[in-house]
Amino acid sequence: MSLIDDIRAYEPFNEQEEVDRQVILHALETDPRAFDRSSTAHMACSVWTVDPARERTLMVYHNLYDSWSWIGGHADGERDLARVALRELEEETGVAHARLVPCGPGGIYSLEVLTVDGHEKRGRYVSSHLHLNVTYLAVASPDEPLRVKPDENSGVRWVDLDDVCALSTEPWIASRIYRKLIDKLASIDLDEAPDR
Repeated sequence: MSLIDDIRAYEPFNEQEEVDRQVILHALETDPRAFDRSSTAHMACSVWTVDPARERTLMVYHNLYDSWSWIGGHADGERDLARVALRELEEETGVAHARLVPCGPGGIYSLEVLTVDGHEKRGRYVSSHLHLNVTYLAVASPDEPLRVKPDENSGVRWVDLDDVCALSTEPWIASRIYRKLIDKLASIDLDEAPDR
């Protein structure tokens, strides 16, 4: 199935996901540039990475947001967002042997529409925009060596799930997104994670 078919078949976890799912579907159905940063609302992905005991998640200190954050990036024309998510995980943290967990259609763990305030990046102004975000769930070993990606983050570490929301300086992301991602873990069988 295509990504749009996977999103159509996805069963939202809560009202936020149901509303955001409709926004994402509308963009995919009407905007031929939805996978390109040139569109004000464009596709992006995240990967919520947990240890096998589901006690910790991998986070980066994101320079742009000045906060501990999950891992993710832009589609930039790529339509296999699961592949993009794993690539971003390796680029941003050094973790190269994560396994995606098959959570729903196309492996989708969560859906979000995320606001991004205008900011400077590499000396140029980037206008405010929306990330039409697809989140995947991955399992990785905390024994894998970690490294920062200096142009994007200045720290990488495993964080106890109980500490995630307090560590974030973004209240909406902490209460609406990270809390949801943590709560959803109880319903997922991590042993079903295939190698990708």
